[in-house]
Amino acid sequence: MTEPYAVPVPRGYRVGAWEVREPIATGAFGSVYEARRTEDVVDGEELPRTVALKFLPTGTGTPRQLTHLRELIEREVELYRRLRRPRLIRMYDTLTVDDPEHPALDGATVLVLEKAERSLSALLTASPRPGAGPLLLAQICEGLTQLHRAGWVHGDLKPANVLLMKDGSARLADFNMAAELEGTHAYTPAFSTPDYTPPELLWSEIGERGRRIRPSADVWAFGVLAHLVLTDSFPLPGGTSTARRDAAAAYARGTDELRLSPELPQVWREIVRDCLARTHADRITTETLLRRVETAAGSGRSPRLPRMPLRRRTAVLAAATATVVVAALGYAISTWPDPGGAAGASAGASAGTGAGDGGKISADTGAQSVTSDRYGAAELRTDKGIPVKYRKLIVDSAHNCAQPEVTPALIAAMLKSESNFDPNLSDPVAGEYGIARWTPTILRWWVRNDGVPAEETPRPPLTPEQSIPAVGRYLCGIKPLLNPSLPGDRQVLLAASYRTSYKKVNAAKGVPPKARAYADRVAHYLKEYTPSTEK
Repeated sequence: MTEPYAVPVPRGYRVGAWEVREPIATGAFGSVYEARRTEDVVDGEELPRTVALKFLPTGTGTPRQLTHLRELIEREVELYRRLRRPRLIRMYDTLTVDDPEHPALDGATVLVLEKAERSLSALLTASPRPGAGPLLLAQICEGLTQLHRAGWVHGDLKPANVLLMKDGSARLADFNMAAELEGTHAYTPAFSTPDYTPPELLWSEIGERGRRIRPSADVWAFGVLAHLVLTDSFPLPGGTSTARRDAAAAYARGTDELRLSPELPQVWREIVRDCLARTHADRITTETLLRRVETAAGSGRSPRLPRMPLRRRTAVLAAATATVVVAALGYAISTWPDPGGAAGASAGASAGTGAGDGGKISADTGAQSVTSDRYGAAELRTDKGIPVKYRKLIVDSAHNCAQPEVTPALIAAMLKSESNFDPNLSDPVAGEYGIARWTPTILRWWVRNDGVPAEETPRPPLTPEQSIPAVGRYLCGIKPLLNPSLPGDRQVLLAASYRTSYKKVNAAKGVPPKARAYADRVAHYLKEYTPSTEK
């Protein structure tokens, strides 16, 4: 090794079914090594031949260090527990070392991770302005949008925290600064990378819970990153990080203008400028950003990825257990049990009755007009009376969520059960309006497409263009919060959660009695609207 590793592990060291090979990266409190599988099948599951092992010395460190590291890992564990996205590095397993003869390793937690080829930072060092830059930016933006849809902020987006896979695709990494939104803000630790920090946060007040940030902080960071990838320069002048920080402050005060590189193509110049607006309120929304970046990159919309298995087991090499802490390395910790979904809303909302348990935010696209009565025919019957003018809204709202349970047929069945597709429904006694019977105070949390609740509560009449995409966002957010052991049809349980709340469904261990008639209607129409798979 050419540099001291936080956790020195000798070549050939065996951890479970893995043999340590070459070192990959190190941080202050942990190290990552390449490892090879020594068994054909591990506990009945075939795993990759080569992985990355992340060693975290959970039994060492000062009390203050360990307390801080536990707080960081709790952020990541919470995100991985709820958020399932294909743009995250996959974690296969966790192990605990039981080796008293090696005190530096004894008690260490080992994360078995999908092996990346290198970081974006390494690529930019070797090949400034890479030809694949636009496509990588589209994938990075996709991952960022996935986080925001789920109600999370990354908090530390930069080239070192983007990993590149063997096929050249990009994955977001290092989520120890990530935080879940609580209304319009989230709280992150009081440190970040200055070059990628928006000016309003450079000298912001830091409270007991950390620094308050919004999703717009990630949008600013993406603008800086995009400028760096495409021009090999930062968008703000200065030869040092401190100088660029001062330039950002002057720009935010209005005493200096943004001077983007003349090498930046015009379409990207407009995107970067909108990311780097002086105030958070003036920055482009994440959803709009993704559409514009994909257009600029010529990548089009990314397809849903295939479902992948997850090993939920935690393998312990001995009876001892350990508290997992995280090291600030290029490898993030994540799980990948399904192709995604806007999981992560920590509190449900009663979309149907207004008696919900609070709400979190997500995102989606806005309304689009439909031009074909066959739109989405493979997933939504065309002969069962679903109004043609709502087909595109219904199908697109389902496709914007990668949770497999959120389908066009489910959304259509719910709209039929809620209002019989009546966009003018008005029930002032219950406080419910529109085609999806939204309570306006709850719809406020889900109506916008940028991961931020509306500043004002929507007022009736509530349009289908507002209501239908919000149904898809809501279902996508609450699906991971349903108890996975609940009996019954998961789609029907989702619908019952919309009409009551996911907490009430979990507490009732199924459909609550008051929602059974509604759930039965949804189940009937769900079957009716779902195309037959028979040949």
